Amino acid sequence: MSDVYVIGVGMTKFGKFLEGSVKALAAEAVGAVLKDAGVKKNDIQAAYVSNSFWGMFSEQHSIRGQVLLHPLGFEEIPIINTENACAGASTALHLAWTAVKAGLYDCVLALGVEKISHQDKMLSFRSYATCLDVEEFPQKIGQMMEELSKLELEIPEESQPGQGRSIFMDLYAMGARWHMARYGSTQRQLAAIAAKNHEHGCLNPYAQIRIKMTLEEVLNDRPVAYPFTRAMCSPVGDGAAAAIICSADYLKHLKEARPVRIAASVLGTGRARDLDGEHIGKTVAAKAYQSASVGPEDIDLAELHDATAFGELLQSEVMGFCPEGEGGLLAESGATRLGGRIPINTSGGLECRGHPIGASGLAQVYEVVTQLRGEAGERQVEGARWALTENGGGFLGVEEAVAAVHIFARQ
Repeated sequence: MSDVYVIGVGMTKFGKFLEGSVKALAAEAVGAVLKDAGVKKNDIQAAYVSNSFWGMFSEQHSIRGQVLLHPLGFEEIPIINTENACAGASTALHLAWTAVKAGLYDCVLALGVEKISHQDKMLSFRSYATCLDVEEFPQKIGQMMEELSKLELEIPEESQPGQGRSIFMDLYAMGARWHMARYGSTQRQLAAIAAKNHEHGCLNPYAQIRIKMTLEEVLNDRPVAYPFTRAMCSPVGDGAAAAIICSADYLKHLKEARPVRIAASVLGTGRARDLDGEHIGKTVAAKAYQSASVGPEDIDLAELHDATAFGELLQSEVMGFCPEGEGGLLAESGATRLGGRIPINTSGGLECRGHPIGASGLAQVYEVVTQLRGEAGERQVEGARWALTENGGGFLGVEEAVAAVHIFARQ
């Protein structure tokens, strides 16, 4: 089994495009990735396409990848549709990597696209609930709220689950309050993470939110679900991202390639556990580190799934960048900023780059490949050789239903 390389990345600007279409977003990302890789559409031997919500908004429940790629001239090749909630795009990449690693194909496309913004905002918010067990989640949330009520932590009244926000903001808020009660993490630490990501986002031309905010401005933003303010939460938005990967043999025929090696690709499923159990991401990350023959101390930058600032705090611990319970301290120290020991979410993360569900995992890949090529401009991490992406999808119980970790190496 030979090495596998990313030879092209492409993405659209993320944002709210009420008048745009899923097809137009996909076409833009595919055009960009083919140009970046220096290959033609006829060179692509298979495609893996991620999308979660197109069916909810436009009744396109099936053959989404075929509908997206056929107008662009992709015919006869296998087109595989992947749906894994927020981790759909990382799943598409994992399947593409698996096929190339096994020697089935030499050059394949992974594409993620989503359009979630809608004139009916509640339709957008309700779509997120489909990333849970729809039969059981109301009861599960009630049980979690009851358990959290036993914690010695004062919770403002507006933090009860309600309308006007994604249910995931409530789930993340519950996790944040548990972390605060157990480890002493603070709302100011979450604000430090969000302020850092707003600063990084300002340097990313593809980011949905490019507004610099101080820590105090983050704290004083509109409350969502304690301890979160709006600036600590990812926005609703639209966009597409893509990558082309190839085998080592195929790479030999490319004269102007700027390859980045995929050193590890690991996918896992959440477990039934309580709040004190080991996070699925820790298990998946351990396998990824072993596969790449590196450890967390070797990683030069990371893109972590921060649907809220707490997501980054938690995953920085889970990925091994700091001891358990010290994710907030790590952020406060400045270690996760550009120029710090382990820059995290140099793209602005989901909080500021944006979070079109089916595209987010490949947007992370766009960022780390750009960094490892040394092409990130003002947000470049100097001397970066190793990068990690962590992408979670959906919830089962108290943790992600899907956990994906990829490790990339500069050639």
